[in-house]
Amino acid sequence: MSTIAEVQTDALDDKVNEVFAGRVVRKDLLHQIKKGTNVPSFVLEYLLARYCASDDPDEIEAGIQAVFETIDENYVRPDESNKAQSMVQQKGRHKLIDKVHVRYVESEKRHWAEMENFNSRRIAISERYYEDTERLLEGGIWAEVTLGHNDNEDDDYAFYIEDLRPIQLSRFNEERFFDGRQEFTRDEWLNVILRSVGLEPEQFDQRRKFHYLARLFSLVESNYNFIELGPRGTGKSYFFSEFTPYSTLVSGGQATKATLFYNKARSKVGLVGYWDTVAFDEVAGIKIKDQDAVQIMKDYMANGRFSRGVEVIANASMAFVGNIDYSIDQLVKSDEHDLFISLPDTFDLAVMDRLYCYLPGWEMPKTSSHHLTDHFGFITDYLGEAFHYLFRYSNRYDYVSKRVDFGDDVEGRDEKAINKTVCAFLKILHPSGDPTDEQFDEYVRYATEMRRRVKEQMNKRKGDDEFAKINLSFESSDGIEEVVYCPESRDAVATQEPTRTGLDGKEIGESATTADPSIPEHEELTRTPDEKEEEDTLEERHFTIYYGDTGHSYDSIFGPYLEGAKEIVVEDPFIRITHQIKNFIRFCETAIKRGPVEKIELITGYDDEDQRLEIEDKLASLRDSLIERGVELEVTFSDTLHDREIQTDDGWVIKIGRGLDFYQKPESWHALGVHDLDLRPCRETKVDIFRVEES
Repeated sequence: MSTIAEVQTDALDDKVNEVFAGRVVRKDLLHQIKKGTNVPSFVLEYLLARYCASDDPDEIEAGIQAVFETIDENYVRPDESNKAQSMVQQKGRHKLIDKVHVRYVESEKRHWAEMENFNSRRIAISERYYEDTERLLEGGIWAEVTLGHNDNEDDDYAFYIEDLRPIQLSRFNEERFFDGRQEFTRDEWLNVILRSVGLEPEQFDQRRKFHYLARLFSLVESNYNFIELGPRGTGKSYFFSEFTPYSTLVSGGQATKATLFYNKARSKVGLVGYWDTVAFDEVAGIKIKDQDAVQIMKDYMANGRFSRGVEVIANASMAFVGNIDYSIDQLVKSDEHDLFISLPDTFDLAVMDRLYCYLPGWEMPKTSSHHLTDHFGFITDYLGEAFHYLFRYSNRYDYVSKRVDFGDDVEGRDEKAINKTVCAFLKILHPSGDPTDEQFDEYVRYATEMRRRVKEQMNKRKGDDEFAKINLSFESSDGIEEVVYCPESRDAVATQEPTRTGLDGKEIGESATTADPSIPEHEELTRTPDEKEEEDTLEERHFTIYYGDTGHSYDSIFGPYLEGAKEIVVEDPFIRITHQIKNFIRFCETAIKRGPVEKIELITGYDDEDQRLEIEDKLASLRDSLIERGVELEVTFSDTLHDREIQTDDGWVIKIGRGLDFYQKPESWHALGVHDLDLRPCRETKVDIFRVEES
């Protein structure tokens, strides 16, 4: 008897399966399989579409089993690269699932393939593969690869690619996508998009649906500047880290000119030249030490170009997400504070003025299984490719600017911001057609509110009237001028009529605070009880470290969660060879510096008895030095251990797909990153940090 729940499909499921056969998948199956594996979502969805394209529970269960068997037999786990290489050598050839890059080595005048988890950077590849699939040269793709072993000892490579079939789409058929869209109403299509990102639209009203859609705007509209600030746990960063391979999430670390924009030493464009969207997570903690980088950011956000000795033009959008730890009602009624309170000091008025959309994150619900869909949606990679196509090749700006008329308070940057937000709406919801007048008014109204929220905060901060025109309006389709307000601040006098001061420091005119005596003249903002608890309590985190990322040291990832721990258990089957043991020593150093640790227990594996004795011998010196610090080290060996995780006695569990060994080997032992792991490029891995309540 099948253990797969039979899902009640609806008319939208039937339609999307008929129109986009082979491009959709049941999203609840992804949630079910994802819990038991650390494989990227789009790889799982690719396999689900292959094996589970059925409504019959027994067939779906058999398909899920086939997915697991395929993963077990073909997916290369990061810690099993040596095993996979040995298997190819012994069998002569084997089919593997891995991420493949192709790089041109100028000194050798030839191309080499690199497989990330297989951990080989010198694999022979025929030119037909990277000529047919250019993305191999532009960041790489996940693929099914038939890998052969080269037995010729005179050659300088051990492996070669016999066959390569992309898991991610190598080509996108835009005509099929556009034609398929015509089969749906606007609201049906909106619901399909929401289901495709894993959400059930029936759980949300139209405003919240538009909010979720807004998180996608920077993925379809080039040079779009987006910000969302709000409570923790609402999924702000998911759309940039998991939804598409064309977005990168900058989390912590240093945002330098070389990283973001242009590396003069290498004559190489930074992140803005390689991604559709560069998103900044936890924006309050972003450190931009070089003020020149801020100026370049201003230039780039204004017109998509900047100069660093050479003029660089790029299309990448900018997205900033972060938390607000204060009452929204108190902020909008404050004379001294505003809704940009979370931004770092380097984000001045000039940066703020370049933001097109401020999404009110405080209106978003906390992420919950109740909000997840069990219906059909687009395969993530398919919709990601559609958005990438719209980002690169679709331009609706001229159409929008001709169709909308604005009021007198809408100035140049306001008009550009509103128009580009409406363009994003059209690209997602009407990729090959036009909206009705009523729908167009909806989009303009929403876009105007998102821009007004930006301008209201600038008006509060600026001592003069430079940004005083906040009553943004447009002419609706029935010919009436409509002034748009932000719901949280409409009745807040301190926001609508902020206090001005003269050169003598005295208030000009009537103080805004006199209209609301409950707000002190120089108030100390207080957090609500829930917000205090959030601030005082570490939050759970789930994120991806991408291939080549920097800024991820053991201290930045583990440190905050070790501060209260007295006992720490490290389960990692691959603390065996020299560099892995050094990684464990670095982890112990982090634990010593961070907290009152008294005991560290390591559970690891070994290949044979000789290796076990060698590991014990190397860790003996570490044990002695830890004892001098009052810390006990206990080492046990297991030949069945597979998972990698770190547990603390105060309830934190940290799971990393690659364990402690997620750094790339330095190209030279005299290069940056050899000692400071913040500067060491990483290999791709997922990090899950969560709390386990004491039983």
